[in-house]
Amino acid sequence: MRVLVSGSTGLIGEALVSALIEADHEPIRLVRTRRPDDLPSVAWDPAAGTIHADALDGVDAVIHLAGEGIAERRWSDQQKARIIDSRIAGTTLLADRIAAAEHPPSVFISGSAIGFYGDRDDEVLTESSDDGDGFLADVVGAWEAATGAVTTPPTRVVHIRTGIVLSGNGGALAPQLPFFKLGLGGRIGSGRQWWSWISIDDMVGALLWLLTNEVSGPVNLTAPNPVTNAEFTKVLGRVLRRPTLLPIPKPALWARLGRELTEELLYASQRVEPTVLSDRGYEFRYPVLEDALRAALDKPA
Repeated sequence: MRVLVSGSTGLIGEALVSALIEADHEPIRLVRTRRPDDLPSVAWDPAAGTIHADALDGVDAVIHLAGEGIAERRWSDQQKARIIDSRIAGTTLLADRIAAAEHPPSVFISGSAIGFYGDRDDEVLTESSDDGDGFLADVVGAWEAATGAVTTPPTRVVHIRTGIVLSGNGGALAPQLPFFKLGLGGRIGSGRQWWSWISIDDMVGALLWLLTNEVSGPVNLTAPNPVTNAEFTKVLGRVLRRPTLLPIPKPALWARLGRELTEELLYASQRVEPTVLSDRGYEFRYPVLEDALRAALDKPA
């Protein structure tokens, strides 16, 4: 398949491009600035609402991963606007072009996140669960709605509600590892909040699986065994062979990240089950957290 990929230079995008090539697909980068590699690319500028006229020519699938990082900066009003605009503008632009295409792609896999569910304590959340409250829930709801111009048929639309992606190359683990390696890592607050995670291998594996399996609508991209933050902390410490005795005080996180980002990203409890993937037969490579962390950090048992 010829697969157009936005966000192809990010953590997930780079891993996906490599996996597409290995699986004999043909990835095409959708970029604002051309990368110095041999892969074909087409230009777009989502903020300006422009995309190359031939961007969808001969394209079988679109995987849309682009968007401002949620935790890259403190949430000022300006940063929150960038987070929203980077998702809505790009998604709307792609959806409009797909809807208007004479020969549209067969599938549009569009970014989303488990932030859709908000803070839900111990409630088990599936794709049929209602949306929650808060900034992230509002962002994700609008993000998914921005695909509305695309209809099924002819194009199947999938919203990938992604959890915490575990990779040794960056992402959620990167800011934690230095502290954990020094023996200074610890649970966040009470540690009772649920963290729903997925290995980078299963993140990419599920995206490849979604290309060829007749699934549409929301799909939770999380492993089938979510854990509490306390358990996550304990397992990461065991993998690194370091103590995890000192809890991280909330004021320290507020000072570094700001109160709203801290509460919604680190203290929100989201016990998410990948019901669609499990019911439709996707086989997880790393369903257990310790195995996923050892693979990500190259730490044998």
